[in-house]
Amino acid sequence: MAADERIRVFGEDVADAPEEMLAAVEGKGGVSARTRGLQRTFGLARCFNTPLAEANIVGRAVGQGIRGLRPCPEIQFFDYIWPAMQQIKSEAATIRWRSNGAFSCPMVLRVAIGGYLTGGAIWHSQCGESIFTHVPGLVVLFPSRARDAAGLLRAAFRCEDPVLFLEHKHLLRQPYTRDSYPSPDFVVPIGKGSILERGDDLTIVTYGATVERSRRAMAMLAEQGVEGSVELIDLRSLAPWDQELVGESVNRTGRALVVHEDIRTSGFGAEVAAWIAESCFDALDAPVTRVGAQDCHVAYEPSLEEAILPQADDIADAARRVLTW
Repeated sequence: MAADERIRVFGEDVADAPEEMLAAVEGKGGVSARTRGLQRTFGLARCFNTPLAEANIVGRAVGQGIRGLRPCPEIQFFDYIWPAMQQIKSEAATIRWRSNGAFSCPMVLRVAIGGYLTGGAIWHSQCGESIFTHVPGLVVLFPSRARDAAGLLRAAFRCEDPVLFLEHKHLLRQPYTRDSYPSPDFVVPIGKGSILERGDDLTIVTYGATVERSRRAMAMLAEQGVEGSVELIDLRSLAPWDQELVGESVNRTGRALVVHEDIRTSGFGAEVAAWIAESCFDALDAPVTRVGAQDCHVAYEPSLEEAILPQADDIADAARRVLTW
């Protein structure tokens, strides 16, 4: 926001407080305090609250983007994004196509997503990123740690297309996601994944909150003496996603396990698995395998939530099967 005065941040509760109360209260800055202090620093014209109306929020951003601003609307929870679906899919994502490139609709639509909240239940625990990766013209980003979030956010604001920037709620409070604040020139290119661990016998492809659970699964395999080393890839970007990186890894290891938090049926892992099966078939020594959530809504009761969402044990079991095929 300091570098580009066109950026506008708005949504439900993203501002700090009414102007006349700023000196007396700390301010909210969003449910998770992700935008705290922006109103104080940049003023109410550049960081402001909106009605509780997601279609209104994204529709406002569409207008701002077409008129030359760089809007950064926020949907407070992914579970409530659906009223804005028409604005996202039918309006924002089609403008460049419909105008034959004469108009663009840049925006960075930030959305809190995901579960592992031990009590988030059905309206605060959903994933569903595959629904949006199916929308031509929409960029979808899903970082798993702070440094990547900063680098991808900088890339997103340079993009002329609308960007869906998914911020996992569980990861916001985990110490393992922390990084030193990157230098101003640090940018993560859109569509580029990252190899977090090197290995020779199995490739795990994942993103979001299941990155850390995959790390824990790898530690379990080592403790159990399972033979074979595992390569861990964090996609970071889902639309587009890094086919080159995944293909190079799978062609070398000969085995692939795709892990994601969303339900298994029609989840984004199905796209990755299908691409691997089609593009790396000659190199495969075992079936491409997927781990995802159960095909149901996320329950409120913690033990049920644990059973529904993929855990490190589930990933370790699947990895063991692939390694010993």
